[in-house]
Amino acid sequence: MQEWWRSAVVYQVYPRSFQDDKGDGVGDLNGITRRIDHIADLGADCIWLSPIFASPQADMGYDVSDYLAVDPLFGDLDAFDKLIKTAHDKGLKVIVDQVLSHTSDQHEWFKQSRLSRDNDKADWYVWADPLPDGSPPTNWHSHFGGPAWEFDPQRGQYYLHNFLASQPDLNFHNPVVVDAILDTCKFWLDRGLDGFRLDTVNYYFHDKKLRSNPPAQAKPQVMATDLYGMQDNIYNKTRPENLRFLERLRALTDQYDDIMMVGEVGEMGHKSIQIMGDYTKGTSRLHMAYSFAMLGPDFNAEHFQNCIDGFQRGAPDGHPYWSFSNHDVPRQVTRWADYAVSEDAIARLACAMLMAFEGTIGIYQGEELGQTETELVFEELTDPPAIRYWPAVKGRDGCRTPMVWEKDAPNAGFSTGTPWLPVKAPQAAKAVDQQGENSILAFYKDVIARRKASAALSRGKTTFLTLPEPILAFTRTADSETLTCVFNLSTTAQTLKLTGDASLSFSNGATLNDTQLTLNGNGFAYLAHASEITLKPA
Repeated sequence: MQEWWRSAVVYQVYPRSFQDDKGDGVGDLNGITRRIDHIADLGADCIWLSPIFASPQADMGYDVSDYLAVDPLFGDLDAFDKLIKTAHDKGLKVIVDQVLSHTSDQHEWFKQSRLSRDNDKADWYVWADPLPDGSPPTNWHSHFGGPAWEFDPQRGQYYLHNFLASQPDLNFHNPVVVDAILDTCKFWLDRGLDGFRLDTVNYYFHDKKLRSNPPAQAKPQVMATDLYGMQDNIYNKTRPENLRFLERLRALTDQYDDIMMVGEVGEMGHKSIQIMGDYTKGTSRLHMAYSFAMLGPDFNAEHFQNCIDGFQRGAPDGHPYWSFSNHDVPRQVTRWADYAVSEDAIARLACAMLMAFEGTIGIYQGEELGQTETELVFEELTDPPAIRYWPAVKGRDGCRTPMVWEKDAPNAGFSTGTPWLPVKAPQAAKAVDQQGENSILAFYKDVIARRKASAALSRGKTTFLTLPEPILAFTRTADSETLTCVFNLSTTAQTLKLTGDASLSFSNGATLNDTQLTLNGNGFAYLAHASEITLKPA
């Protein structure tokens, strides 16, 4: 029997912003439970919860202070158990974001580690002496700006932090740390969790010799908040020891039934696809992985083909997870606006493309409404990098604003209190109660249902067609079903010459006669055919 996750649609919930049932302006587990029918009715198979663990919330839960407790902002263990049971009763799996590479500086492990150089947890984090001139041990950058090292006067040493200074990195070279981390994962699996989304999965190990990174070989990739991309980051992440840890984690999950792990590869471009392949190769590592390769501004046929084709070549027995949006990047409708005929057209095109990709599919909450990025002013920001680098950096708050349920209700039905991020009119206009028969929400439900009903779309192998930009086209085949999926990634109509017998199985902005397929701007077509067809520029 095929594992449930191989063709699944995973729906990401950002708990702070899904539904507030307490009235304090922050979403919670009971709110998710109350709104869970929305996810089930969409046709999703699994819910991914962004971090819900105890945290001072300096980085919105990605700074964990207790791996075994639910943060009171979101509820408690009883609320968690209720959510799991409700989801399972509706046929939904649940996975939770596990942030294992670092903790909060408020975690008891770190509080003890920084006390001295010889206590029981002294070596649980990455500590190093200053260089002779007092500067940090290496040239590594933090993603959130400045060096990846913070000097601690109590120990007289630097500690490593790849993100905020309040997010110290655990020392995975210490086997006791690895055992402790695995114990925390077991705790949640024993409570009925169906798996994990592993944050920054290639960051667990650092170079034990603390060698500085060389300059980037290719064109420097300066990310939104830092100079990180100006280095070839070979010593501070994606170390070979990572694979051994993933194998231990997989061995743990294999003790349970139907568990799935998806890793977030913190990398861009071709290298990210290579890492995805390495991390999912065989049956002893991750079940699947995703990267930021499809979460950036690139929107052309060559890019998408290189991502998918590159993964297939690099990990023929691995499994990919594809998504266009999440809580870290601008929403896809806004991000790709330069290629859009309209918001509606690009939302439909993105959905049809994503649901035609081979692998597991991820949807970020609100994308099924065609939601757009929220424009915020400085006083409304909560994201640390944005606050530090404004106005050059807009940050991640714009994609994290609350889910909109009822257009005319206070805060669009999200909360009776003041939301932690504002609900603005352009977002409220796309509320669930405004999504009628021909809406983006109805479209998502339809395409997800088509994917599930189609052997070709849910299980078929992918073969790309050679066509010039802006056409992305590939064939998927399984059992006796063959579909050729053709997408126009531009605002200009495109015409292709068709040879062979085919019919329009599903389309938007497309017309087909005996010898010609025409796609309007952002148009697409799923072509059904029993025998081979060819498509060429007209």
